[in-house]
Amino acid sequence: MEWSTRLNRSMNYIEEHLTDEIDIEQLGRIACCSGYHFQRMFTYMAGVTLSEYIRRRKMSFAAVDLQTTDAKIIDIAEKYGYHSPTAFNRAFQGIHGIAPSCARDAGVSVKSFPPITFKITVKGVEEMKYRIEKKDAFRIIGVSAPLYKEIESNFTIVPKMWQDAAMNGTIQKLSEMMDSEPYGLLGVSACGDEEDWKYFIAVSSQKDTKDFEEYIIPASTWAVFPGEGTNQSIQELEQRIVTEWLPSSGYEYANAPDIEVYLNPDPQNAKYEVWIPVTKGQA
Repeated sequence: MEWSTRLNRSMNYIEEHLTDEIDIEQLGRIACCSGYHFQRMFTYMAGVTLSEYIRRRKMSFAAVDLQTTDAKIIDIAEKYGYHSPTAFNRAFQGIHGIAPSCARDAGVSVKSFPPITFKITVKGVEEMKYRIEKKDAFRIIGVSAPLYKEIESNFTIVPKMWQDAAMNGTIQKLSEMMDSEPYGLLGVSACGDEEDWKYFIAVSSQKDTKDFEEYIIPASTWAVFPGEGTNQSIQELEQRIVTEWLPSSGYEYANAPDIEVYLNPDPQNAKYEVWIPVTKGQA
């Protein structure tokens, strides 16, 4: 089954559950990946976060309800999952630029955001170097922070972790503990559906330590993409992996962490590898 078919089925699921709680892990199952990978894939392909897209769709329908029915605002808020009138007002005003109470005024304009339909068109303008590597389970040690299930809420957590780790000496201490492959500082998104989501700043090490948390990366097959540049360039590489390489590769996301390997962690002259867990695609 093609990626576009699975993605469009997941979009249908959203449309069918706009007045219910939308299960992100179920969206991942429809697309044959984890909820975390689904959100990353969606954001790169759609140019908007999944939570923002769902918010836009809910508020599109809420505006129609306000303008075509006599339902109370509080009832419309409840219908679309907003149990707090304040939260509903904030969401509605963020999308439409007006308060819900103004939407029924004569001549007032509101916005409509149509549902997304995916059609995969691969445009390989530049070459992408990669290798496929099978690796046994390996141990990492480092510091971690919990992540939210909606990845939009995590955008400030990870940069602050790196800033703090650089300032308080954690990166230097971890570098001294590194003793096995993959060599380099690791940024690990451990976000499987069956575990609490965490982000690690870590190294691969067999050394005993009481100062750092340990985590076992499961045995996996990895697609490894080298890159260099700034911190922004690694985001651009990850976007190309999802939008250009993955749809035409014959591979799919596997249930394992994403790993960024920083070979030279200088934020303005970085050398790095992006490790994507993959499995052969289903027919």
